[in-house]
Amino acid sequence: MTKNLICIECPVSCILSVDIENCRVVKVKGNKCPKGEEYAKAEMENPVRILTSTVLSKGLSLKMVPVRTDKPIPKAKIQDAMNEIRKIRTEKSVHPGDIIIENFLGFGVNLVATREVSK
Repeated sequence: MTKNLICIECPVSCILSVDIENCRVVKVKGNKCPKGEEYAKAEMENPVRILTSTVLSKGLSLKMVPVRTDKPIPKAKIQDAMNEIRKIRTEKSVHPGDIIIENFLGFGVNLVATREVSK
């Protein structure tokens, strides 16, 4: 099976043609640098994403606190992560980078605030 991707690792945005057999990348064509091959393998075999969202607040200047994961999480687990985020409520003032949840869902990543929100 062949899939086409646009590489996002550098400004060139190469159009990649990726040959896949048994859920593994066997050949990558169209990349103008080594980053394209690495990107195609990662995207096809184990895609990950930084998750950005908001959590509800209580008694703060904003009703919702913008958050993100400090490292990528598996793309297949995004919905599970969003379901967990919906349960979170914060009452403390936060600054950008403050940890809201440590080791979020056991992924080894932290859910951190991306904006200052005070009482």
